[in-house]
Amino acid sequence: MNFSFLSPVQDLVLAHNELLSTQVLGRKLKIHSQQHGIPELDDVKIAIVGVLENRNAVNYIGEDFQLSEIRKALYALFPGNWYLTIADLGDIQKGETAEDTYFALQTTLTILLEKNIIPIIIGGSQDLTYANYRAYDDFSSMVNIVNIDSKFDLGDSSRPIKNNSYLGKIILEQPYNLFNYSTLGYQTYFNSQEEIDLMEKLYFEAYRLGEISNNISFVEPVMRDANIVSLDLCSIKSSEVSVKQKFSPNGFDGKEICAISRYAGISNKVSSFGLYEYRPSKDDDATALLLAQIIWYFIEGVNCRVKDDDFKDKTSYQKFTVLIENQELIFYKSNKVGRWWIEIPFSPNVNNKLKQFTLLPCMYEDYLDASNGKIPERWYKAYKKNSV
Repeated sequence: MNFSFLSPVQDLVLAHNELLSTQVLGRKLKIHSQQHGIPELDDVKIAIVGVLENRNAVNYIGEDFQLSEIRKALYALFPGNWYLTIADLGDIQKGETAEDTYFALQTTLTILLEKNIIPIIIGGSQDLTYANYRAYDDFSSMVNIVNIDSKFDLGDSSRPIKNNSYLGKIILEQPYNLFNYSTLGYQTYFNSQEEIDLMEKLYFEAYRLGEISNNISFVEPVMRDANIVSLDLCSIKSSEVSVKQKFSPNGFDGKEICAISRYAGISNKVSSFGLYEYRPSKDDDATALLLAQIIWYFIEGVNCRVKDDDFKDKTSYQKFTVLIENQELIFYKSNKVGRWWIEIPFSPNVNNKLKQFTLLPCMYEDYLDASNGKIPERWYKAYKKNSV
């Protein structure tokens, strides 16, 4: 395994870990250390990877950062009733250029994904999501990205990649693997009308902060369809974080962001989870602990995964058909946990992105809407995207 890009967890973190209770998470992890090297990964399901790269942030002024405070906070938490093995593989240092760091991250993630290990990436700037996406090039034909963010990060794709414009590069660069992109928690005043219109034109999904705060369960079906989840810490309100991290007085609170993280973990499809835009400061305790708790809830979610999407077994689901505007909508409900899906039909006469009909996660409310003559918006966007 070529993990040559990874440097070990700092000795000061390991020394701090030795002083903790034997029952905390830090004492149960497999840790990449200077003394013992990279641990065996045969039984590992989740791997933490730090990336110390922030040079493509629009407000970068030459500052470096470390992730030691996050690790100390995470290691000190007690695990839940978990059965999965977790590793901390240390950090990818800055390369000669930011593109070198992308290559190192992409290579590392490709190895982990091939081994069916879920990486948790703790990063600097969010443009690292591009390298995360490229790690799927070899073995996934279509990728869905969910971005938890106050902005869409579309930017000007003709200019060099930045943390506020990486999505343009993902959309326009070959190979074209992106099927769907969803933003959770966007705030209208941080996004131009042109960007909002473009998201609509591309049939991408966008959920405003208020929508999700009013009903956090909106997040569940979106996450259930995601492969990559990218969390920008700027989506969290200022009162929850330390001085350097403050971005906006509005945003998700600690409880909401942890609930969203748990939904990401519970999704059977989510195979990588990234946390970005971390900016350490002297009064760092609040941000580091919140990040540790976000990671904790993601791991908790992964431990609670239930395989309930085997639609070959007819006894495992109920099927409902709704006729609306000459369109037959077919819903499926899992007997095991009660989750809902809706069928996106396959049209052989058009140049489909999908090669067969597929099932889109949805909510019971979507079934009720369809029963009352209203076409669910997620289905409409997926159907239109499939036909272009």
